[in-house]
Amino acid sequence: MDVLRQLKAFYWAERKFLFSSILCLMCATALGLVYPNLLRYLIDDVIGPRKFELVPALAFTVVGVVTFKGCMQFLHGFFGGRLGNRVAFRMRNALYDKLQTLSFQYYDKAKTGDLMSRLTADLEAIRNFIGFGFAQILNMVLMVVFGGVMMLSIHWQLTLITLVTIPLLGFAAIRFERNIHPAFREMRQAMSNLTTAVQENITGVRTVKSFARETHEVSKFSVRSEAYQTNQVGAAKIWAKFFPVMELVANLSAVILLVTGGILVINNSLKLGEFVAFFSLIWYIIGPMWGLGFHINNYTQFKASGERVLGLLNEHVHVKNTEHAVEVTGETVKGHVRFNHVTFSYPDKSPALTDIVIDAPAGSVIGFLGATGSGKSTIIQLLMRAYNVKHGSITLDGMDIRNLDVGSLRRQIAPVFQETFLFSASIRDNIAYGVRDVTPEQIEYAAKLAKAHDFIMELPLGYDTIVGERGMGLSGGQKQRIAIARALIKNPRILILDDATSAVDMETEHEIQAGFKELMAGRTTFIIAHRISSLRHADEIIVLDKGHIVQRGTHAELVAQNGPYRETYNIQYADYPLDEAASIVKAHDRKGSTL
Repeated sequence: MDVLRQLKAFYWAERKFLFSSILCLMCATALGLVYPNLLRYLIDDVIGPRKFELVPALAFTVVGVVTFKGCMQFLHGFFGGRLGNRVAFRMRNALYDKLQTLSFQYYDKAKTGDLMSRLTADLEAIRNFIGFGFAQILNMVLMVVFGGVMMLSIHWQLTLITLVTIPLLGFAAIRFERNIHPAFREMRQAMSNLTTAVQENITGVRTVKSFARETHEVSKFSVRSEAYQTNQVGAAKIWAKFFPVMELVANLSAVILLVTGGILVINNSLKLGEFVAFFSLIWYIIGPMWGLGFHINNYTQFKASGERVLGLLNEHVHVKNTEHAVEVTGETVKGHVRFNHVTFSYPDKSPALTDIVIDAPAGSVIGFLGATGSGKSTIIQLLMRAYNVKHGSITLDGMDIRNLDVGSLRRQIAPVFQETFLFSASIRDNIAYGVRDVTPEQIEYAAKLAKAHDFIMELPLGYDTIVGERGMGLSGGQKQRIAIARALIKNPRILILDDATSAVDMETEHEIQAGFKELMAGRTTFIIAHRISSLRHADEIIVLDKGHIVQRGTHAELVAQNGPYRETYNIQYADYPLDEAASIVKAHDRKGSTL
């Protein structure tokens, strides 16, 4: 019941459908009690006294009861369906909204297939139970109560003798629930793992085929599929063990009734019509109890699914606004960023950054160089509040970013990541993704700055060309240039280029950088790159190693001193003497300035 209590916010708003569904079902259930009474009346008051003229009226009464009961059952299904669908609609929106607010820290460990399973299979199980299962369980209770009261009104001694096995049936049903619930929980998890395997395989199908690992993927899928099959078989065994027991106990009540009731009829202690009505009523009670396993099955699936959905809805949001968060706008933000002795570590890992001090005045260009895992991207993620700083602080124009509205902060930042993601939409929509009410001229201008306009116009539909899932159908360089245009059109106060030109050739890189120069004017820019040529214009270049700043300075200063930067410079220009390499860099500089 704790799951139902926590989900109350979703179904209580639709309580008019809930109560209407239950009321209609109660009416249909009560009308079901008319049949045994009509049967008793037919035998004892019509056939016995041979009053056959009453048969037509009795027949019309049955037709009327059946028709009205059918209408009530239809309305029960109608209201129940509306209830279930509206609850599912509310929960689906709440889950999706939660996914948008969850922090990067959650997604570091989350599995796409598991999340998809919660939004589909688990939500469907909840919809079915809220819409119909709960009312059916209540209906079962009402059938037992109504039927028991009517049986007591006919012959209370026979009722007590006949229903002696009902507690045994209830005990078996409770034991069944305790065994089947863990099985269904494991089954849901196994389905989640299976969905994850399919999702990963489809996403990485090109990698799989490139390495001829189809057989390996089939084997990996078979293992998870077998685990799901094992869970299914385990649940089937529980059903196979408990249902024969419940069937035996249920039929035992009928046997007791036939023996005891038959003796009472022979001794004239019970009328024949009453005995027949009694026999109908016992199945009116045993039927729901017999189907208790089915209702428990629905309930346990709902409970297991509800726990998984609530687990997501109750997931802690690590990065969120403070009570009095300050909202910043492009008109008020200048772009002065400071890292004040920042130390940061990911959960259960050694520090990724240690005592980082950076001062980036508004309009400055800061470059980062370092090996993989040195902490370059972590600095950018902390600036965007993907994670919260634990030690030290990061300020924007003197304000601690932890006190700023997260959404407004990120609206002042435009990132271009090394791993480009494009949506399955038109190129126009992908470029305009981060901006509202953008004009076609602005889109084209951003594309020209990113050197993407020419290849876009060569496509069959130009800017209206639909790119495939995750940008399939475009080369890596083309996707990266569209991502750059998406950042440029945002007109940010802070620009982040995380190895943004890694997928383009050197010639295109210089052309793009020429476009960047125009955009960088008056904006704070952070550049992460492995190419010296991408960093040479930076006002300050910071060299990182294992989370520590080991060098900092301008390109000329760092080349002139021994250290990691000079070593990287020598490697990238290994085929040229130092003087010649410097001449090449200067030539590139002149070329970039004339573009």
